[in-house]
Amino acid sequence: MSKTNRLSAVSVSRFFKVFGLIAALSVSAFAQPGYEVISGSVVDQNGDAIAGALVLITRADESVRVTSDKDGAFRAEVEWMPPYTITVSATDFESKVLENVALGKLEQPIVLRIDPRLVTVTADLGKTTLIRDSVVPVSKIESEELSQRTSGVLSGVGATETGLNVQSTSPTIGAIVVRGLTGKNVVNYIDGVRYTNTAQRGGINTFFNLNDFSNLNAVEVLRGPDSAQYGSDSLGGTVNLVSKANPRLGSKGFSGEVNSAYSSANRGFRGGAMLALGTADTGFLFNGFGYRSNTLRTADGMDSHSAYTRYLGLPSDLFYRRNPDTEFTQYGGSLRVDQNLHGLGQFVGYYQRSQQDGGKRFDQLIGGDGNLIADLRNLMGDFGYARLAFGNTGFFDNGSITVSYNSQREERVNQGGRGNPLASVTHQYERTTAIGISGFAGKSLSERFSLLAGGELYNEGINSPAFTFRPTDGTFVVSRPRVPDEASYLYGAVFLKQDARFFDSKLRVSGAIRYSAGSYRARAADSPIVNGSRLWEDDSLGTGDFSGRIGFLADLTKKFSVGVNYSRGFRFPSMTDLGTLGLTGDGFEVDAASAVTLGGTIGSTADSSAVDTGIAVSKQTPEYSDNFDIRGRFDDGRLRVSLGYFRLFLSDTIVKQALILPSGAVGQQLADQIITDQLPNGVVFVPLSSAPVLVRANYTSAVLNGIEFDAGYKISERLRIDGGYTYIHAADDETGEPPNIEGGTPPPNGFVKLGYANQKGFWIEGIVSFADRQTRLSSLDLGDRRTAAPRSLSQVADFFRRGACARGLTNNPDGVCGTGDETILLATGETLPEVQQRVLGGASSGVLFPYLPGYGLVSIRGGYRFTRKASVFWAAENILDQFHRNPSWGIDGAGRGFRGGVRVGF
Repeated sequence: MSKTNRLSAVSVSRFFKVFGLIAALSVSAFAQPGYEVISGSVVDQNGDAIAGALVLITRADESVRVTSDKDGAFRAEVEWMPPYTITVSATDFESKVLENVALGKLEQPIVLRIDPRLVTVTADLGKTTLIRDSVVPVSKIESEELSQRTSGVLSGVGATETGLNVQSTSPTIGAIVVRGLTGKNVVNYIDGVRYTNTAQRGGINTFFNLNDFSNLNAVEVLRGPDSAQYGSDSLGGTVNLVSKANPRLGSKGFSGEVNSAYSSANRGFRGGAMLALGTADTGFLFNGFGYRSNTLRTADGMDSHSAYTRYLGLPSDLFYRRNPDTEFTQYGGSLRVDQNLHGLGQFVGYYQRSQQDGGKRFDQLIGGDGNLIADLRNLMGDFGYARLAFGNTGFFDNGSITVSYNSQREERVNQGGRGNPLASVTHQYERTTAIGISGFAGKSLSERFSLLAGGELYNEGINSPAFTFRPTDGTFVVSRPRVPDEASYLYGAVFLKQDARFFDSKLRVSGAIRYSAGSYRARAADSPIVNGSRLWEDDSLGTGDFSGRIGFLADLTKKFSVGVNYSRGFRFPSMTDLGTLGLTGDGFEVDAASAVTLGGTIGSTADSSAVDTGIAVSKQTPEYSDNFDIRGRFDDGRLRVSLGYFRLFLSDTIVKQALILPSGAVGQQLADQIITDQLPNGVVFVPLSSAPVLVRANYTSAVLNGIEFDAGYKISERLRIDGGYTYIHAADDETGEPPNIEGGTPPPNGFVKLGYANQKGFWIEGIVSFADRQTRLSSLDLGDRRTAAPRSLSQVADFFRRGACARGLTNNPDGVCGTGDETILLATGETLPEVQQRVLGGASSGVLFPYLPGYGLVSIRGGYRFTRKASVFWAAENILDQFHRNPSWGIDGAGRGFRGGVRVGF
């Protein structure tokens, strides 16, 4: 090659090298910083996609914002070097921050937890659901709100809540009323495990208040029947108590808190402590509490149902300003263990125990019947479960298996006769123990459709020895218990639930079906032999039926939704329905077998005016409820309005009616009681109760129509107003009269709250709650000491000669209570005939309250949060000192009072 050619080749080579270098530098210059893509997805804790989530990607002072699409996916281009911080937020969800994120695709979805204040675990078994997305109407009361509404027993949390109310038999016993129903018509659960048993008394749940709010994360209530999911007794609704979860699970270390509170209305005080321990896979949570309630002061220091007022026509404040026999002590605690089993799922162990000491039935003492003894001794509850929850196991996406133990114990000691110190004293001990197993498994068949199947089985037995002490001769006699000793109940169910979503989840359709069955048995062989005969005979019942529900919820716009739901409730006759022979909240009851032996028939009402229907007493059969409700909801983030209507039809309803016996029944035996009086219409009485003897029967059908209104408006960032109103009209389906539903129907009622809160931790709230007059009292209400407080000439005479005498209110010349018309009432100088004339005005009988008056209560509450772990709370309640009482309340509501509390965490 020539020299020229060689130079040319070198030049070309150098040209390409230089060009390549320039090109490389150019590419490098244009590539830095370059464009990188970060992508991923956002889901909730159920694995469902979250659309519209805000994803903020930041580095130093630079940021990029994107939102997730309908499938929860997001994609962002950034121009900076890693690492990055990703913050994800969405309406109704808790925000999540990911730090030190490298470039590229996020392999795992970002999981956001739904704001716990807005979700329910009760409406949809096996998953959490936004309350606003629930097909079934739901009420939820959070942990902090629980402690603010009451420093005493749990049932008080049902106040100032749309669709709910409070039943209060005594200072210790009460329940939440759901859509006008309670007791046997509302089933109670703890963490999805059945707490209601078949020995539960019809009008109340004696043991509901053993559940202390300090153990709970929330109280969730399904308004309306849901027997398809929760089985028997869910005729009106379901109350699920959600226990506290361990805050330290997944993080090493420990934390806790101590708290205390005081209430002036009952001079009560409480204290408690919580301790949480945690590691990456294990968590322990312990909670303990103690509560002392002393004598209660009601409005203006007056007791409206006092026996002094009922039988003597004298105001109670002549004798006491604070209600005697209303004090009691309650204490207990809970222990929870959580263990992550990695590939196997999660194990949860939970146990709680609570006890009430010194409780009494004030409505049977001077607060009502005037008796000398009505003790509720050693109310105890032991409840626990072990649960294995799993996910993505085999064919199923999730599920759980739970084994539970529930033991409830009480001893009732009663002496009747309206204060007769020589009347027999009955001792009735009861301990009902239920062993259960339940479980479910769910599967998503597609993005739109999922199924869940499950079942449960519970075996109950009752230990109920009873005896009677006779003061006249000092002897003890074995007697017939309220429910036959060693009676048992086996019940179970299988169910199937479906959930479907259409039109990008704007339409949700949910339904369920269940078959439930139960078997009751009481054996004569378990009965003691008294005077040559057994106290009860063999008795049994086997029953079962289907229940179900179907409903939909449609988002018509982003702000407005409409829901329609139909559900069928089912309830088999319980151990209490079939076996009760003894004193209950409404009076003395007789079981069907004993009534049949005496030739009993069913009275037309539950009071002393009952007419013989000619229908022979027989064993009860299942009862049902059919519920239809429709509701609309508007929510634009500032204004929230919800309006609903429901129609609840109760059929084959088990109600209490007066027992009618053939003439000449006086002197016959009913358990440990002797029939002492019989009216010309066949109604009979025993000394233990002032009401007629009652019998349960499938006697009537009833219709409850109701309106539920709830609203809130955010006036500013710091100021908001909330309110609600509930109206229920209950009627017998044939007569239109108020039906004999235990517990009575609450009056139309509502509330308004105006609250202020700032970012420094200070908050204050004014509350006005009100109720209209309740004039629709059933014959059961009119015969109930707790509602209408009936009295007759003979009952006035009994209390005058016995109860008043035993309490030193009369001068008794011969020194023996129970004799002598010449006795004088010391406070007025009147004789018995003069007192009877003044109290009853010449009538043979009457009621103290033919209606329940309306009321309006004004309260203010507030607090200050010093830090995340330290806060104080105070409340001035019933500031105007207004009288208030609802149907079947055995004690008036608290008068003016102050509550205060402090919480310190560590």
